Amino acid sequence: MIRLLHTADWQIGRQYGSFDADDAVPLAEARFAAVERLAQLASAEQVDAVIVAGDVFDAQALAPRTIRRLFNALAAYAGPWVMIPGNHDAALADGVWQQALRLGAAPANLHLALAPGVIELAPARLALLCAPLTQRHTHGDLTDWFDGCETAAGWLRVGIAHGALQGLLAEDIDAANPIAPDRAARARLDYLALGDWHGCKRIDERTWYSGTPEPDRFKDNGAGQCLLVEIDGPGAVPRVTPRATATYRWRQIEQRIDVASDIEQLAAQLQQAQASDVIALRLTGDVDLAGQTRLLAALGAAEARVRSLRRDLSALRLRPTADDIAALQADGYLGSVITELRDADGPAAQEALAILTTLLAERRHAADGTTA
Repeated sequence: MIRLLHTADWQIGRQYGSFDADDAVPLAEARFAAVERLAQLASAEQVDAVIVAGDVFDAQALAPRTIRRLFNALAAYAGPWVMIPGNHDAALADGVWQQALRLGAAPANLHLALAPGVIELAPARLALLCAPLTQRHTHGDLTDWFDGCETAAGWLRVGIAHGALQGLLAEDIDAANPIAPDRAARARLDYLALGDWHGCKRIDERTWYSGTPEPDRFKDNGAGQCLLVEIDGPGAVPRVTPRATATYRWRQIEQRIDVASDIEQLAAQLQQAQASDVIALRLTGDVDLAGQTRLLAALGAAEARVRSLRRDLSALRLRPTADDIAALQADGYLGSVITELRDADGPAAQEALAILTTLLAERRHAADGTTA
């Protein structure tokens, strides 16, 4: 029996430009931590090899320190690491892999496939059929040659590729780097290790996407894992077990606010959030001034608790009640303006209403010696 760890899409060097710097740096660091956990897991499970199915790096131009840090993160596992380039780190003549080779940063136990071919691990009687990307996008199936490739009798045949299985994934990623959906059967593979899809996905009993070991998108698709693959021998059905590797949990929350209890429900949900949560929150509906105050307090408390809270309140309308307007002591012209803004459509009106009511509330509280 052999034991493999299948992983992909590390995206080392990724920049989280849409996040605040306080959040972007820890999210980038978590990708190195995920690799360290993979190495520790591989050592603890005593696997025969770790397979990395492309996109080790996120870009072709990276700082030497980033490259060296990645390879340092492999240190806990002394067995073979087998890697292929993907679309983000394709094996270009002047790309990131050539830079790594010039730096001499890669460890001796790294087996790197920069061209199509078979990597043989004799102690495990394992033949690894590798289909690396040598350019970012191709329109032909780079695994075609697997079908006619002969390997030693009695050895396991494992394919490694990076791309989109045709007809089985979302249409918008099927255009480039295609892979035949029945490649494992056609090429007599015991297992086909795939990268490119960032979630963990079983295609058939011999074909899997491992997903990225550290989530980077607000999708509930099983990201943040690697796959422990056990195969008893040639022709045996693999036993595949997902193993958690992530530091952060990315969550998307969408909720409509209509009444006070909706805000209380959201506040209770946010109180359960942890420091490891990265949350994208989108609210719709209507809220009065009291509800807005309660909502902003709940959001502020959550922001201090979680790794990141990205809020989209553009579809949440501020609608002060008649009692709200009266409490603001906005008589005459100001009261008319607030009423007009409340009934107007568009983000500009909502922003103006929020500013005006906040200023009036602050003025009122200052006058009577209370806090907002």
